[in-house]
Amino acid sequence: MKFLLGLPLLTSVRLHVPAAWANPPVGPRLENRTSIGEFFKGEELQYEIGLWLFKKVAVGKISFAEMGEKGRYLATLQGETLGVLGFVARYRIDTYRSIMEEIDGGRRLRSVSFEEDVKIGSKVRRRTHLLDYQKRRWIRIRQREDGSKTREETEIPPGMIYDDFVTATYNFRYGAYGEIERGRTYKVATFPKKGATSYEVRVASQEEEEKKRKSEKSKEGKEFFLKLFLDAELTHSKEGLIEGWLSKELYPVEGKIKDVIFFGDIKGTLVKKI
Repeated sequence: MKFLLGLPLLTSVRLHVPAAWANPPVGPRLENRTSIGEFFKGEELQYEIGLWLFKKVAVGKISFAEMGEKGRYLATLQGETLGVLGFVARYRIDTYRSIMEEIDGGRRLRSVSFEEDVKIGSKVRRRTHLLDYQKRRWIRIRQREDGSKTREETEIPPGMIYDDFVTATYNFRYGAYGEIERGRTYKVATFPKKGATSYEVRVASQEEEEKKRKSEKSKEGKEFFLKLFLDAELTHSKEGLIEGWLSKELYPVEGKIKDVIFFGDIKGTLVKKI
């Protein structure tokens, strides 16, 4: 669900292409633009997820809203299974909530808290990440289905910013990590997990993009072609190969995880943008 809505996942794979870390000086393109929060405020993207011959086995949406405190915003990503697959999965609902604050004069978002909920039937598992950059503490709270909780606390290295995948999506689209360029790879520092410390998003070269575009049945609204090579364990696929398209306005219009175990290719398609 994370990728099918156009969102990057954790990866330890390093691609041999030019790369730019996510903290470059902000270019002049952002100087006269409205703040990142104002730019996305009120946006909602809705998707359908399909596999095999079924076009709609699940639905997902991601929304961005202003909070009561100035400069703070809430982004929510939710995916829900439907129909026969929903019955088999006991109508699983995955919800991710990111509370973010504007920094760098409104040119970037930074995670304040990130919450992951997995509801299967009547049971809920929850993981919460709290980030205190003043005290440089990263707090992780895990709630099991039986209601018991565990808590861990780790130091955030000086100068480091951890972007969860929801926050990273808006920063990437806004240009906070630099201009979107074909043939370039963007690295975003994130919560360390299984040795991985960053996201990697590769934008295809012009030649690769055109080759892929020729094989597409529907070409409308597809501007940038992206490829991600992730840990196969994280994607539950054979090779961890993920690919998708962004529009000219840089919102995800289509994505596909290749060779997911038991399911084959799983595809997500944008059906509504508010």
